Amino acid sequence: MQWTGQQPIYQQIRDHVVSLIIDGVLKSGDPIPSVRQMAVEGGVNPLTVSKAYQALVDLEIVENRRGLGMFITDSAKKQLFKLEKDKFLKGDWPLVVKKANQLDIDLSKLIKKS
Repeated sequence: MQWTGQQPIYQQIRDHVVSLIIDGVLKSGDPIPSVRQMAVEGGVNPLTVSKAYQALVDLEIVENRRGLGMFITDSAKKQLFKLEKDKFLKGDWPLVVKKANQLDIDLSKLIKKS
């Protein structure tokens, strides 16, 4: 994994797991890598990974099964679609529209092309 300086690493780890779920790589009931495994693979402190995983637990995207590890919840993908859609529509989309207006780009033509 390559970390950027644009946001804290724990958020990047969280977003990585979120992407794996949305893309269908991880499905309901699947385990996520252990904190230790993710820390080693990512070259980060295990506390950073724990913070990312706790954020996923708080959102009820993963659940901790004592002695077994962390697993994707049944409602994870549905919840993530809602959360990520809201995040896009409230954060990213207004910036895209603003930039398109600045550059005099007709968004309706772009949408028809895709």
